[in-house]
Amino acid sequence: MKNLQDLRIFIETARLGSLSACARHLDLSPAVVSAAVKRLEAEIETVLFVRSTRRLRLTSKGEQYLKHCRDAVAILDNAYAGLHDNDAELTGTIRLSASSDLGRNLILPWLDDFIDIHPKVTVQLHMSDSYVDLYGQQIDLALRYGAPKDSSLVALPIVLNNRPILCASKEYLSKVDKDIGIPKMPEDLSQHNCLRLGHDEKYLSEWTFEKAGKTKRVAVDGNRRSKDGDVVRRWAVAGKGIALKSQLDIAGDLKAGKLVEVELDGWQVANYPLYLICPERRLIDPLFNAVKEYLIERVEQVLR
Repeated sequence: MKNLQDLRIFIETARLGSLSACARHLDLSPAVVSAAVKRLEAEIETVLFVRSTRRLRLTSKGEQYLKHCRDAVAILDNAYAGLHDNDAELTGTIRLSASSDLGRNLILPWLDDFIDIHPKVTVQLHMSDSYVDLYGQQIDLALRYGAPKDSSLVALPIVLNNRPILCASKEYLSKVDKDIGIPKMPEDLSQHNCLRLGHDEKYLSEWTFEKAGKTKRVAVDGNRRSKDGDVVRRWAVAGKGIALKSQLDIAGDLKAGKLVEVELDGWQVANYPLYLICPERRLIDPLFNAVKEYLIERVEQVLR
């Protein structure tokens, strides 16, 4: 390949869907960008874009070539970064998204500690329990439970053996009517005040449990619902009902005795792994790797 810059221009043009937008983003003239794309197409003897008056669209071969270009540029960038990892302090901006509970109670103080270690790093923290569009919003990294459905995203595991835990405060369990009793089986939850978490426009109305290859789905309801996971956790700590929460989110509450696990004769919820996700491999740089390793270390400390 004669010019690595041509590959970068191609990747950005495909991402932005416009030669002029790519030119503005890379601080180049539209003529330079157009020439780079034409030069690349001539070199590989392939039409990469279908051109219209307003927008470019990748051809099928262009889509195929784009994936290889992204991987190749990421490899070269990482190789260069590896040569210079020890030459300078970490710098740059972390634009990170996390769920409300995880973000407020763990990620926020962890990022404060990370910046104390690396003072030239800047943080932008976005907290939401709704779906975050990594392409449409100014976010480079996201901490998400569960593997992403979008196969084009890069997902690196932070913890795989994390599972949701059925939990309540001792206060709530001590006040349970004797005729109802503390839940022993999944179906017993229908008699209890279940604290329901919502995502986007829906609230979870079923909780699914597994045991020895069998599955049980139970309908749950209660007098408190929220689309903020931290609110659900606080209600549980305050004795307002039973919640289904990530082991990582409530590890501190369990250790402090604020919450206890409600065991259902071996019935458990499937693992809920936590991933660090980014939209493309070229964003995996020394700062990304430092954040990933730091998060893995802190999560392991919490779950011990």
